[in-house]
Amino acid sequence: MNPKLREIEIHPIQHQGQEMLLLRDPLHLSDKQIAVPRPLGLLLALMDGTRDSDALEAALRVRAGVRLAAGLLEKLLEDMDAALLLENERFQEARSAALRSYRQAPYRPLTLDVGGLPPTPKLARAELQGYLDALPSPDSLGFPLVRGLISPHIDYQRGGAVYAEVWRAGTKAACEAELVIMLGTDHQGSAGTLTLTEQSYATPWGVLPTDLDIVRALAADLGEESSFAEELHHRGEHSIELAASWLHFVRGGEPVPMVPILCGHFGAFVEGHADPAEHEPLAVAVRALREVMDSRRTLVVAAADLAHVGPAFGDSYGLDLIGKAQLRSADERLLETIYAGDARAFFELLRAEGDRRHVCGLPPIYLTLRLLGEVRGRPAGYALCAADTSGTSAVTIAGVTLH
Repeated sequence: MNPKLREIEIHPIQHQGQEMLLLRDPLHLSDKQIAVPRPLGLLLALMDGTRDSDALEAALRVRAGVRLAAGLLEKLLEDMDAALLLENERFQEARSAALRSYRQAPYRPLTLDVGGLPPTPKLARAELQGYLDALPSPDSLGFPLVRGLISPHIDYQRGGAVYAEVWRAGTKAACEAELVIMLGTDHQGSAGTLTLTEQSYATPWGVLPTDLDIVRALAADLGEESSFAEELHHRGEHSIELAASWLHFVRGGEPVPMVPILCGHFGAFVEGHADPAEHEPLAVAVRALREVMDSRRTLVVAAADLAHVGPAFGDSYGLDLIGKAQLRSADERLLETIYAGDARAFFELLRAEGDRRHVCGLPPIYLTLRLLGEVRGRPAGYALCAADTSGTSAVTIAGVTLH
């Protein structure tokens, strides 16, 4: 057997004074986690399916001077197989079973492990209303016609004030919408993908029905296989769920048809010279969705955070007061391109800096601006949220109304 490591989550941790790497399944097919000594990181990189156990040990010995104790590699591979971390038949069967279960369920249930909403509609309503009640009175109760929103997808405990500000500004549009196109960050998605689902999203107030006619027509345009290849990501991805719950809340529990779309990363565009405007799936989706938007009163929502900076996100440096001020300044420059409704300028600014601030909301924000065309934005909240206990890592979020 030539073991091949899947795309998995790897997090550096400290355990009993030793630096370790925590390995876990991003699809949550298994709840098992494995911790390996950090020096074995190279061994993980060598598991590309081209080497058997003997070749792996030899390569590790030659490249890093590390000799493994007898039987250690076999035990590690057994544990990784049991945790479904290897690309093999066992993993494929588990993934297929999970996808069948997801599709056969009456709806996509709330995960609630990220947003942290209380379990009952009454308590959930009270929590979100509390964020609204804590806001200062708006400068004006009259907002221009809102066609789109940029809403965070961070947990409510850190982002509640920004959620409240943007959804307060977008309440009228949300209540009048006949359709909502919800574009979420797919944190596990492949490059340039748009992943559909026919499942409807549950919220504490019931179910927001997915418009099956639109999803099936869009899948036919994009290609069935590519449209649903990563559909299982919808099961655990929190970005759409967090915005959808606010949508349902401000509508007073009244459902509205949705088109939930998860957007894969733009790494290939940022690192190369390709233009996302010329990427065929994105171009096809923009044309098809604009036709739908012409026939129904539509609200487009990007469920998107901004920067992720500091050691918690793999950076070699931590943020001090000056670093946080610089981060805020960089966000302000980025937000100006959004307020101008300029999708190209938004993307090119991030490409110019190599997306070194890890803006995970790049794909859904870009696609939202492309869908809306001539549009202008207004600020509706901003926050720099701590992302570690030392305060040296941060996630930044912003609310924007698009008119």
